[in-house]
Amino acid sequence: MTDIIDHRLRGAWTPEGAAAVELAPRSVRWLAERIGPAASGAPASTAADSAIDVPPSRLPEGARAELAAVVGAEHVLDGAAERLGRCGGLSYLDLLRRRDPGTGLAVPDAVVVPAGPEQVQRVLDVCVARDVGVVPFGGGTSVVGGVTALRGGKEAVLVLDLARLDRLVSVDPVSRIAVLQAGVRGPDAERMLAAHGLTLGHVPQSFERATIGGFAATRSAGQESSGYGRFEDMVTGVRLATPRGEWRLGAAPASAAGPDLRHLALGSEGALGVITEVAVRVRPLPAERRFEAFALDGWERGTAAVRELAQHGLLADVTRLSDADETEASLALAGGWKTRLLRRYLAARGLARPCLLVLGWHGGSAREIARRRRAAVGVLRAEGVVALGAAPGLAWRRGRFAGPRQRDALLDLGVCVETLETATYWSKLGELRDRVRVALRDELGRALVLCHVSHAYETGASLYFTVLAVRDPADPAGQWERAKRAASEAISEGTLGTITHHHAVGTDHAPYLPAEIGAVGVAVLTAAKHAVDPTGILNPGKLVPPS
Repeated sequence: MTDIIDHRLRGAWTPEGAAAVELAPRSVRWLAERIGPAASGAPASTAADSAIDVPPSRLPEGARAELAAVVGAEHVLDGAAERLGRCGGLSYLDLLRRRDPGTGLAVPDAVVVPAGPEQVQRVLDVCVARDVGVVPFGGGTSVVGGVTALRGGKEAVLVLDLARLDRLVSVDPVSRIAVLQAGVRGPDAERMLAAHGLTLGHVPQSFERATIGGFAATRSAGQESSGYGRFEDMVTGVRLATPRGEWRLGAAPASAAGPDLRHLALGSEGALGVITEVAVRVRPLPAERRFEAFALDGWERGTAAVRELAQHGLLADVTRLSDADETEASLALAGGWKTRLLRRYLAARGLARPCLLVLGWHGGSAREIARRRRAAVGVLRAEGVVALGAAPGLAWRRGRFAGPRQRDALLDLGVCVETLETATYWSKLGELRDRVRVALRDELGRALVLCHVSHAYETGASLYFTVLAVRDPADPAGQWERAKRAASEAISEGTLGTITHHHAVGTDHAPYLPAEIGAVGVAVLTAAKHAVDPTGILNPGKLVPPS
């Protein structure tokens, strides 16, 4: 089992074979000028396993024996390393807990690794009979507490690791549908589909580690959502294991047979069932790709340009607009002579507050892409766009997955670095951004609050914030908890925006869910939970308030 767990131990983001990110001295100096010197005395590196107190497993021997009979004794893991490797996700608070052995981790009592959907169902049957909590686990990339092993009043809780559900089950090239098991990770899905000349086109920043089941359970959105859609738009069918038995959804491309129950599975975060297989719409591999960068002067002009693209049906497959602060930070942290030249060029063109816009097109031919690009650039010119060429766009694409690893380097410096996201309608976008920025700065003081739009729609867009501040060595967790609470309240007040556009609810956003869906919505979710999980074993404490 070592090959399955090594990349998850200690919560470090860097996957196998990927290089860690080191910050250049000039980047560190730039950051210190804006947020202050790094915090002294804060935990600077990951604690050794031996320094973390791992409580004895509370899984009853009878339950252990029955689980072993289902999956094999070698796939019921209760060693400290295996359990620590699945005791949370990859939020800032999760990583803090791994760096400071005194903060306490919610360590599961065992890890069970089934081999297929049938074994997942049988594991749930055992857990129902033994009243053992079950936390479904894919890539472990949740940043909202979605895979924290809460007990929910149960004597024991186990993590159900879906790593062995790693097959491409079937491909229907005529209907363009593929069925993938829930434990397939993003790169493996693309590799297996590419063998059939197909792609899913779902590439969130968690792509390297996250799984098909996780994408579905959290209603994930990828960098190419403007072209391929959000993950929920790709799903044609779902297979789940539940405490009441197996549940299959999705029989046709469209149906009027009552409410679409697939949407109870999509976004259910393992609280209404364990997703074991997902049928997804796939598309032919693009023959051509083109990435370019543009700059616009100021946030208002930048968002107006993206709105025009969205409302004219001209969005590129990748459409990402950084505000002026994020643009400045990206250039400063990248460094180098090319960055200095770009800064001078933008200043010479009269852009006082340049906002970087990255567009990426996929297509069957260079001619098709050229046609789409020409139409989009025609709209952008009306907003005073400055074309920067392909190099900055390709640089963004190459560095797409460096952000989380760069976060590890910032943590080592004593920086509080975290993200949050939301979405709203175009008419409210500026107000929502301002509210969240003010709330974060009021709590954190001298902080960098960076923002970008990465998902745009005809009616509105997402806002994704990155926050950097000097970490408080006395209370690092409380520092971020207060800031996140202030930002969440700013979002929820008057339902100005959604509490989460694609990170899901987990534990972090649960207090704000009732304000968004209302008392009736909470009652509907609670009733659905009771219908499929009457004893409350599935992912305790997530999504649905405890009854």
